[in-house]
Amino acid sequence: MSLETIELCPAAEPVASLIILHGLGADGTDFLPLCDELDLSAIGPVRCVLPRAPVRPVTLNNGQPMRAWYDILGMNGAGGEDEAGLRQSARAVHALIDRERARGVPARRVVLAGFSQGCAVTLLAGLRCPHRLAGLAGLSGYLPLAGTTASERHPVNADVPLFLAHGNQDDMVRPARGIASRDALQALGYQAEWHDYPMGHAVCMEEIAALNQWLLRVLAH
Repeated sequence: MSLETIELCPAAEPVASLIILHGLGADGTDFLPLCDELDLSAIGPVRCVLPRAPVRPVTLNNGQPMRAWYDILGMNGAGGEDEAGLRQSARAVHALIDRERARGVPARRVVLAGFSQGCAVTLLAGLRCPHRLAGLAGLSGYLPLAGTTASERHPVNADVPLFLAHGNQDDMVRPARGIASRDALQALGYQAEWHDYPMGHAVCMEEIAALNQWLLRVLAH
């Protein structure tokens, strides 16, 4: 599965790349405003890659076709997980990382980020990536296929920096699910920077500012 992408390419050769995965039923264009808000000029030119998930039927939404990284069988994990869809999307994201490497950006200069479903795929693909990444940022999401993380994670990303944020009024991905994912990752030895905000299933300006500071740190060397 190859992905369509929307890209913000700097005028000069990029020194880093930021790949951002959108949420269920959304589109890569949804994160154009976030990219505009980020100021990463201190580290040099950064390419933003905004892939579009394929259109597929979503069980939770009565089988309606929409852009989705994988099928959702029920609210907050009810009904199980679409393992095949998750793994297919993870492979497609690995291909995007390989493309950045082929275009001259080392994996250590690539940050993978995502919102909601995009967060899930970020954690799934990022922790299993065979190339060391600069960091993983997960917004309003959770750790998918959690039971296989310990055995499948790649050693090269055993200490990859994590940024995790969640709205404490989120009724789509409950805060407890995000906290449980954070705790599971910390139990595996990951140092996850955690933020929560008084909001629902959304992104806020304070969150973007915190993400901006974290990106400057993980891409500073």
